[in-house]
Amino acid sequence: MPEGPSILILKEKAQKFIGRKIISASGNAKVEMDRLPGLIFKEYRIFGKQSYLLVSPYTIRIHLLMFGSYSVDENIKPERQLRLHLQFENGDLYFYSCSIKLLDIEVLREIDWEADVLSDDWKPLKARKKLKAQPETMVCDALLDQNIFSGVGNIIKNEVLFRIGVHPESLVGKLPPKKLSALVSEARNYSFDFLRWKKEYVLKKNWLVHTKTICPKCGLPLTKNHLGITKRRSFYCEKDQKLYV
Repeated sequence: MPEGPSILILKEKAQKFIGRKIISASGNAKVEMDRLPGLIFKEYRIFGKQSYLLVSPYTIRIHLLMFGSYSVDENIKPERQLRLHLQFENGDLYFYSCSIKLLDIEVLREIDWEADVLSDDWKPLKARKKLKAQPETMVCDALLDQNIFSGVGNIIKNEVLFRIGVHPESLVGKLPPKKLSALVSEARNYSFDFLRWKKEYVLKKNWLVHTKTICPKCGLPLTKNHLGITKRRSFYCEKDQKLYV
């Protein structure tokens, strides 16, 4: 599943279409395509893993889900995977195998933009307050809660917990204050590292534990398990990541 930094890269690539008129709209998404031609693409906003293309009076919400992808100016996938193709005066934007919804622009007022870890509006104290409200939640679930850490996905989760030395089954309410602060700050810090490495095409080279088998600190085998309510894959070191319960 694409994580927040990957969606930010998508936004940057789509900037050339801002201010341009939609010439045509097609694809197999179940939306009213005939409403889109003639509208101006005014703004590209992101909230974590979701994209919002503002084409007033609508916004096109795009969620790449687990296997979604996109391309600019070149159709690179079979037609059966093409959910939305927007043709502009200066090029084309394609979205594949993803969720597409055409919503009233007012929906943007309902979003807590301060929960997006990559946003300038990010509020760490607000995230900390939300965490304290759910003391029995495992940290592996808390990091994937998009209401707290919008944009954080499984890779970021695993790497952050290794960075701060916390076992994924630790309970939020049992974390010492310094560890709770580290959880919040590193969720954002690692997301920006992810973004930089992704742009440099060295993301996987910088993974310390995600999909790895040996701990880079102690040399012992890493544990792989599907943990928490989410049952997402966790890679962690039993020695170097302390369990707080």
